[in-house]
Amino acid sequence: MTNEDSSDKAISPGVSPLGFGRRVAATARNVAEVVRFGGLETGEEASPYEVESEQLNFRLRHYFAKDVAAGAQPIVLVPPLMLAAEIWDVSPGSSAVQSLHGEGIDVWVVDFGDPRYEKGGLERTLTDHVIAVSSAIDQVCAATGKDVVLAGYSQGGMFAYQTAAFRRGEGIDSLVTFGSPVDARAPLPFPISPEIAARATEGLLESGLLKYINVPSWASRTGFKLLSPAKSVQSQVKFLLALHDRESLLPRERQRQFLEREGFTAWSGPALAELLEIFVAHNRMLQGGFSIEDQMVTLADIDVPILTVVGLTDTIGHPDSVRAINRAAPRAEVYEMTLWAGHFGLVVGSTANLSTWPGVAAWVKWRADGTPLPEEIVPADQVEHKPMLGVGAGAATVVQAAEFGMGAGLLAFGSAKRAIGVARGLVSSAPTQLPRLARLEQLDQATPISLGLLLDEQARKSPMDTSFLFEDRAHRQADVKTRVDSVVKGLVSVGIRQGDRVGVLMRTRPSAFTLVTALSRLGATAVMLRPESDLKREAALGQITWVVSDPEHVDGVEVLDSVTWCVLGGGADSREMHPGVVDMERIDPDKVELPAWYRPNPHRAGDIAFILFTGRGSHLKASRITNRRWAMSALGTASAAALKPGDTVYCTTPIYHSSAILMSIGGAIAGNARFALATAHDPDTFWEEVRRYGTTHVSYTWTSLRAVTLAPPNPAEKHHSIRLFMGSGMPPNLWRRVVERFPTSRVLEFYASAEGDAILANVKGLPIGSMGKSLPGTPEVKVAAFDLETRSLELGPDGLGREAATDEVGLLLSRVLTVEAMTGIPFRSVFGAGDSWRSTGDLFRRDEHQDLWHIEPLSGLITTDLGVIAPSEVSREISNLPAVDLCVTFGVPHDGQTVLVSALTLRKGAKITADALQRALNRLPASHHPDFVQTVPSIPVTTWHRPMWTELQKAGVPKPTKKRHVWRLDAARESYEQL
Repeated sequence: MTNEDSSDKAISPGVSPLGFGRRVAATARNVAEVVRFGGLETGEEASPYEVESEQLNFRLRHYFAKDVAAGAQPIVLVPPLMLAAEIWDVSPGSSAVQSLHGEGIDVWVVDFGDPRYEKGGLERTLTDHVIAVSSAIDQVCAATGKDVVLAGYSQGGMFAYQTAAFRRGEGIDSLVTFGSPVDARAPLPFPISPEIAARATEGLLESGLLKYINVPSWASRTGFKLLSPAKSVQSQVKFLLALHDRESLLPRERQRQFLEREGFTAWSGPALAELLEIFVAHNRMLQGGFSIEDQMVTLADIDVPILTVVGLTDTIGHPDSVRAINRAAPRAEVYEMTLWAGHFGLVVGSTANLSTWPGVAAWVKWRADGTPLPEEIVPADQVEHKPMLGVGAGAATVVQAAEFGMGAGLLAFGSAKRAIGVARGLVSSAPTQLPRLARLEQLDQATPISLGLLLDEQARKSPMDTSFLFEDRAHRQADVKTRVDSVVKGLVSVGIRQGDRVGVLMRTRPSAFTLVTALSRLGATAVMLRPESDLKREAALGQITWVVSDPEHVDGVEVLDSVTWCVLGGGADSREMHPGVVDMERIDPDKVELPAWYRPNPHRAGDIAFILFTGRGSHLKASRITNRRWAMSALGTASAAALKPGDTVYCTTPIYHSSAILMSIGGAIAGNARFALATAHDPDTFWEEVRRYGTTHVSYTWTSLRAVTLAPPNPAEKHHSIRLFMGSGMPPNLWRRVVERFPTSRVLEFYASAEGDAILANVKGLPIGSMGKSLPGTPEVKVAAFDLETRSLELGPDGLGREAATDEVGLLLSRVLTVEAMTGIPFRSVFGAGDSWRSTGDLFRRDEHQDLWHIEPLSGLITTDLGVIAPSEVSREISNLPAVDLCVTFGVPHDGQTVLVSALTLRKGAKITADALQRALNRLPASHHPDFVQTVPSIPVTTWHRPMWTELQKAGVPKPTKKRHVWRLDAARESYEQL
């Protein structure tokens, strides 16, 4: 050891006085440079690029444009909004563009710029950025003649997903994303439930303030640091302690400067509001149902291969959230590269240089020429999910909070399995339902209420929210209101006034909904004619003086010569019309002056809103639906189904059916949700539209879900967003198949009486087949003892009726609260002097748990020599056999008497035996066993999927054929024999 070494040791262990002085001097020089210039001068130069295109919302950079190999595969890199495009080229030692270029890849970058300095930048929406990425793809494809690999970091990856879905994969070879979240319900360490966080976000959105609040760059930078405060402080301390050693600082200096000063950009308020709505409040990245330029989009439409890069210590793009792309895009082949890295380290630093960019280059080559993938890239469903560093069981971390410029508390989500979430939703939604229940209870004859009024309320409250969806298009509240008001002017101009009855003859289309709403706003009555029914008889029953149809049904003018016929829809293009038809599309609403008598939404609860039709032939019947009845159904549905903003009700029935106008459309409007109108009924269309619309509630009638449950598994069916199937008339055997196939969803079965105001709902979905109980706010119901032979109430010695005992079949009555002449004459003094009740026309029984079970309409009873039979009970028992698909039971005249016949269809490949039939029917009295049972190839259904048996009845007593097996009950009524 030298003397110098000895003296150094004496002064300060490991540091000589001379060395200490040099360190102080070096530190002073470096501090001065940092203070003056914001950092140390590294002498590094950015990678060369040319701006190939400059558009309103972005610039398209082409890196190494003069040094691109012939035939090189283009890759388009998309940054997140909070970070500058230089994230892809922070320094020569941490440069994505240099690494990819070195692998022979043609590199392009989308540069959104800093909104503060771009024209209109602070007014940009998320949609503007998706359209910008889509435009960049078009330009790169045109310049190179190749489909592009589209890659995005963090929210840039979200843009990549959205753009690929919006374009349905056109021009895109594959997707690569880095720490890009998809599921906003990823686990977090904060003890706040997803429901609370979503409601808090919805409250911010409803205030309308967010779109005016721009997030400055310093807030983005600060938020980023707050995600890992200890790490941020540690990095600063390390930097300060190493200021004497310039050489050790220089390799990471550009990264430090990027994070500390120049890397962050501002956020526009509209983009922030749209992100909160899509990602946080409604989780539409996972669920689907967001719109780009009013085109409905879902990530389920992505069918190109995806490579997602996951950081196990990522505290912004949580692995659970990033991996959710496998659920959101079931048609895509999803691969994963898992790295031990944080969010920033995925694209910048040593891990990115050693793993990320070589992996991406390998992916591009695999796509281009089939070069084998490295072992680090594996199919996503083969990845072993490892816990994040420092996160114990049941805990995780914030998702995207700083990147989105929001406080961590707002985005604190817990996690729960979806099945548990369904049950939890029933409780958490209770506060939302209270105002609806209160409004139900306040309805009286004079209360202002109507479809037009509720839609007006929504348009005033949230004009830019989506009202309804059809054929992949989103129709916003403000636009719907404008169209409705224009149609009102058209109706007024042709002479339709308040109180008129107007026939609506249309298939399901936007014009049909617009017309029905316009009639409501005008104060007229919409008579919902059925295109496949007896038009002349329905027109007479509805007492119409006008018809408004779509162009497809204008031929009906030849049938009805006593009404004025108008046509709406199909656009104002030149078209030939019947000389007696008024083309309303040619009316200019701006030239129509509304008369002095016009007041919008004049309807009161007691006014007739709609006339709907049921039955056919001699059973054709008109039902007059008051605004009160419509509102009770709408508000009751919204309450029972826990509908809320962000939900989507998928309506599978024609608009002229009661379930559509009262439940699906009415419930959605009353629940501030949106509804989607189905365009077809095949399973493929069903799943395509369910995913694209982000459907949470699916309406059904009778057997409408049968095709979906019988169809082979559909890729879009995996991880679907449906929480609830709601409707009426579903056979119990189909109900069981639905809950077995879709265990994360439940069934909400409704019953609404044809007469009176009785509305029942099986809110829990159990027991299967039950109608449940009365909805809160609706009239009380009782099952009255009923004599089936005399078709009258059973009366006691005191002349009063009695309530049926447990499991005794009786007539369901609803208490009359407000007498409405149009719904028939009520019973008086039934259970007590002075009370008033109205018959629902349906037989029910009440079980020991007070649940109500529908037995049969009075009109459906069959009288045989053995007594009065409820055929629906017979069909339900036979349908309990696993082999049975559909079953109907009816009476057939035979040898001077009426015999009971059941017809059934079998599930594919299934068989049935006489012993199985007898066992299925053992729960019924022998007098109720059908005399004949036959298998048939098919049972026809109505357009709303109710099984029809009239043609089978006309065929008489069944006879066996090669395609039809027939069983006959023996004379002792004890067993069946096959004929």
